[in-house]
Amino acid sequence: MLATAALAGCSAGTEGTPYPVETAATAASQSAKAAQLPQRPSDLSLEGVDLCEIFPQVQLDALKITSVPRKAPEENGRTCVFDADGAEPVHSYHVRAVSADLDQWITGTRKKNSMTTEPKTIGGYPALTNYRAAGDPADCETLVGVAKGQTLAVQTFAITRGKLTQPQLCEMSAHAADIALQSLKARN
Repeated sequence: MLATAALAGCSAGTEGTPYPVETAATAASQSAKAAQLPQRPSDLSLEGVDLCEIFPQVQLDALKITSVPRKAPEENGRTCVFDADGAEPVHSYHVRAVSADLDQWITGTRKKNSMTTEPKTIGGYPALTNYRAAGDPADCETLVGVAKGQTLAVQTFAITRGKLTQPQLCEMSAHAADIALQSLKARN
């Protein structure tokens, strides 16, 4: 059995900023995560889908969405913001259409060593939970591979600090992603 050791290097300079060093064991671990993802049962295109209408009205109430959904700047893809700001703890859902496959968060250009990425399944579709494990829990993102080159991203942000735990944020994100996926299935 291989033992995995965390290694760090230091950058040049007076402060010596540590950075993680990817080992063969780390690379194998990332490949294993990608292999754990189930096959997509069918493609659910996000093309032409108004993300601000992804949740049926009854689900907006269940998610405690109290404000009118609003489009956000398209820096990271088409995004709609849903605020649950009628009662504490105040939180927000950001629903995005991302032009990338899920493996990009595991081994590709979207992979960040500072993020914890865990494989899962949402409504029979391959998905990832993505969050920063260190510090005060601020958000959790559920990424669902809905079609080749298309990922549905549902990120839950804690607006009221200190009231929601990391597991709660991730559960809320996964639940909202499941609702959005069911809505996509109904449209296709």
